[in-house]
Amino acid sequence: MNVLFLGGTGVISSECAALARARGHELTLVTRGRSRTAPPPPGARLLYADASDPVALRAALSEGASGERFDAVVQFVGYDPGQVADDVITFAPRANHYVFVSSAATYRSFDRFVRLTEETEQANPHWEYARKKAESERVLRTYAADADLPFTIVRPAHTYGASRIPGYVGNSRHPWTLVDRMRRGADIIIPGDGTSVWTLTHARDVAVGLVGLLGNEGAFGQAVNIMGDEALTWDGIHATIAAAAGLSVPQFAALTVHVPSDAIVAADPGLAGGVYGDKMHGAVYDTSRIRTLVPDFAPRIGFAEGMREALAWFAANPERQTIDAEANALFDRLGRAYRTALRGVTAET
Repeated sequence: MNVLFLGGTGVISSECAALARARGHELTLVTRGRSRTAPPPPGARLLYADASDPVALRAALSEGASGERFDAVVQFVGYDPGQVADDVITFAPRANHYVFVSSAATYRSFDRFVRLTEETEQANPHWEYARKKAESERVLRTYAADADLPFTIVRPAHTYGASRIPGYVGNSRHPWTLVDRMRRGADIIIPGDGTSVWTLTHARDVAVGLVGLLGNEGAFGQAVNIMGDEALTWDGIHATIAAAAGLSVPQFAALTVHVPSDAIVAADPGLAGGVYGDKMHGAVYDTSRIRTLVPDFAPRIGFAEGMREALAWFAANPERQTIDAEANALFDRLGRAYRTALRGVTAET
């Protein structure tokens, strides 16, 4: 297949790019060429442009792929409905299949256990990112139908890889921060009482599902969840990271401070979207559709294995071990406040 990726060096897209090449697909990446964590796979053709700029994108396609038609185009970096509308105009004459990478964060949350399916209502009032993804889906359905462009929407959940250590908050740009805190004995902030259940999936496993959908006529017009079945509590997630970092169970337990989500947001209001609109709610998903459409989709990488791999990746190059000073200050402040409160309660009893 002749495949075009908008993006291709992110956590998910880089694994998809590697798998697409491994399966013999001709692959073109539209990239700004800024990633230092995931270089393009050997044999991929590179077109340098900002994929969110329709003028620059069309110019790059005209120069590097003039008149070329793609069997599939995957939009990994679409975050705005207008961008998706522009994509339909750009690719309706150039693609046989357009795949939009949306997010499971678009689903509404519930006050009871609900296994989230592709038909679950999309309603996330707290997070602009999720609202824009949902609106982009609606725009795609309308515009693609008018343009006769076959499309598929994929909704991954919390996906990690070698360069991503999935703590609760404050470490997306500098994920080594959490490991550094663990190893030097700083407080580890965990939301609530740590028992909310959260689904994590390795990017290589997500790639099997996504690449398997390319050109798959059964997926045309469909939304598809792509995530695994491994659901851990937030205590379990952080304990697994700590084990990979070399901490014993008692060492990790001594560092743990449970803090309500409201307090985390009060300390940093900028976290409200990702906390209230995503991580404070338990999330378990139905994946029967992707397993039917792509029979070889069977997530194999457990979180413990994934964290050992991630820490080895960071250890291989100390320059990757960057620290988020603002996140550190936030965690220190919350840890002091709650340890002081607990001591006060203990003294009163």
